[in-house]
Amino acid sequence: MSIKAAIHHLTHYRYDRPVILQPQIIRLQPAPHSRTRVLSHALKVLPEKHFVNLQQDPYGNHLARFVFPEPVDELRIEVDLIADMTVYNPFDFFVEETAETWPFAYPENLRDDLSIYLTPEPAGPLLEDFLAGIDRTPQNTVDFVTTLNARIQRQIGYIIRMETGVLTPEETLRRAQGSCRDSSWLLVQALRHLGLAARFVSGYLIQLRPDL
Repeated sequence: MSIKAAIHHLTHYRYDRPVILQPQIIRLQPAPHSRTRVLSHALKVLPEKHFVNLQQDPYGNHLARFVFPEPVDELRIEVDLIADMTVYNPFDFFVEETAETWPFAYPENLRDDLSIYLTPEPAGPLLEDFLAGIDRTPQNTVDFVTTLNARIQRQIGYIIRMETGVLTPEETLRRAQGSCRDSSWLLVQALRHLGLAARFVSGYLIQLRPDL
């Protein structure tokens, strides 16, 4: 029997006087390619007097664009969803023969599509030192990525960080700790500097109590 997790996400602003809102783009619906199955999803926005257009961005993410024609004194965004937490094998995929060994070159017909995921931010001295310590000899691609991920897990201590935003790789390496989004961004930037297309995704951290 699988575990089902219910998520309630509330964002609520109150204003001391009526304000005019620009169109609000809400990105709180799971991506269609998510490995976790979403059993139900509901989005409720107040004030009720609004216009909404459901869209998809160029990367397949669901967007909801809300327009409020009149001044408002509050904005309330409420999301409820139920996710099926059935365990799956994260290594249940295949790698094209041309990419089984790293380093490799992406096919010419994919490079334009992947360019946004291949372009890194400039590396600071700490990230340069981190990259310099990586074995560049040919090796199995999955093993290489897994080893790099494990190295970041060992080197960067995990903390719960409530502040907004994502730390730069330099700051994460300097602190030697960060939240999951900080370590993820460090991994993304490292992979891009190494010629591997990588993208950053967001999500919810659900920590289930152990079955005692």
